[in-house]
Amino acid sequence: MQIHRYEHPLNEKVRIYLRLEHLLKQLHDSSELSDPWQYTIFFNALFDLLELIEQIPVKTDLAKALDKQSTKLKAWLDYDGVDPTAIQSLLDSMSHAQKNLLAAPRLGQSLREDRFLSSIRQRFSIPGGTCSFDLPALHYWRQQPLEDRQQTTQAWLDQLAEIDQALNLWLHLIRQSAQYQPQSAHNGFFQNDASLSCLLRIEIDASYGVYPVVSGHRSHFSIRFSPYEDGSTVATNIDFKLAIC
Repeated sequence: MQIHRYEHPLNEKVRIYLRLEHLLKQLHDSSELSDPWQYTIFFNALFDLLELIEQIPVKTDLAKALDKQSTKLKAWLDYDGVDPTAIQSLLDSMSHAQKNLLAAPRLGQSLREDRFLSSIRQRFSIPGGTCSFDLPALHYWRQQPLEDRQQTTQAWLDQLAEIDQALNLWLHLIRQSAQYQPQSAHNGFFQNDASLSCLLRIEIDASYGVYPVVSGHRSHFSIRFSPYEDGSTVATNIDFKLAIC
């Protein structure tokens, strides 16, 4: 059985965080430059990420989000049957990530001031703008030894380490805040209350041949499963699993 997994944010903050995570994953996966064209994935993701963090105060928002999760975790220490050692370990990790985030200089500032990155950034927004005649500096860089280029990409990634660590920790806690529960969508449609939650996680058997289209916000949401193939029909009842985090 092949399982397809989806996530859908229920507020704007989580929407931004998932986009940042998506871009950071692209950066990490392409930073080895093992494929001749991985550099395009790396730079496109890097410049998209820089644009996001220029527009939104991610640093302060994420620090506040970690602090809020810490308060919720501390409350669990008063309940019987919980593992205080595990909770304290999480609290320590969150405190460490929050301190590093707040102590870091303005996110992405050194990358924005990097002479090489600044010289090529604008051309990446132009269709086909990375040709050698458009960006000779980039093609000079591409012809450097692989080890040198990998060291450079890692140095750029290191400039994002604080946000990477804090974001991964916060999203991990949110995802672990709810367990998957079996659900059924009649004629491909399902709706429910979100109870002030912020993230939906969906698991569905690939054999149904459908994908979820989600609409909603923090108090209410609906899921309509649409067929991927034109002309396909949707099963009368679609069984899936849902976590409301």
